[in-house]
Amino acid sequence: MPDTVLLIAHGSRNPAAQTDHERLCGSVGAAAGITVRPAYLELAEPSITDAIDSAVADGAAQVRLVPLFLHTGNHVARDIPEIVEAARRAHPEVVIILDEHVGADPALVDLIAARI
Repeated sequence: MPDTVLLIAHGSRNPAAQTDHERLCGSVGAAAGITVRPAYLELAEPSITDAIDSAVADGAAQVRLVPLFLHTGNHVARDIPEIVEAARRAHPEVVIILDEHVGADPALVDLIAARI
């Protein structure tokens, strides 16, 4: 089990979005019984890089990143993987795992169907 999980949101200039994301991280962490921290691709803090650095500074030996994106756009296909590769080079002693974006999970179809 990873020491720290980072839920990656896009980020927004609206502070309510950051509050919502932080609340989601807390709820997911409580439900899973693990440490879950927020990270943002842009427009909010902490950045993905800063969140990884903070987890490592706090002693994490393994960091798992979960992109909360629905589709495989440039952020999922290029931007986030590039940030993760740079973090792996900066922290070779830490296992850094990049999960598929949540939109790739087949369970999402059931969730959306249930909401409808």
